[in-house]
Amino acid sequence: MVDPIPAIRANHVVLFVSDLERSVRFWTAAFAMDVVAREPGANAAFLRLRRSGNHHDLGLFGIGPSALPKVSGSVGMYHVAWQVDVIEDLEEARLVLVELDAYTGESSHGATKSVYGRDPDGNEFEVMWMMPREEWGAYACEAPVGPLDLSREVAVWSGVATAETVGGGVFGAAS
Repeated sequence: MVDPIPAIRANHVVLFVSDLERSVRFWTAAFAMDVVAREPGANAAFLRLRRSGNHHDLGLFGIGPSALPKVSGSVGMYHVAWQVDVIEDLEEARLVLVELDAYTGESSHGATKSVYGRDPDGNEFEVMWMMPREEWGAYACEAPVGPLDLSREVAVWSGVATAETVGGGVFGAAS
């Protein structure tokens, strides 16, 4: 048997989209991402989160209006999760998603608190805040799905930054 791949984290997400410019507008409005590169020959754009140390966090490839729509619950990626540093950012994310008519729900997973959205092509995503590791307790080995009382969580965790901040890339801090 061969040794497993020594990956340290996921680095970026790439989505096929029906309308590239519509998707660029959505992702830049929702997350204040900057377009860092375009590849006209591939009808692609590459976007970076403003606080990211990554080259790009999201790649978008336009495949045209005849593309088949994403079917929720079918085989394929369910969603990507974007982490915020403080729980107040999660509250703001919910407001942004509602304003963009992209909000789809919210939940508590014990150690993480989440709101959910969907882009114009139906690609689902999560915006999540993670409790400091020393507060995980039993949640270190559990991943419940329950209702989120965001107002209560903000009252408890206001101003508390996650120990493992995002800064180095989409799915984790740089090593």
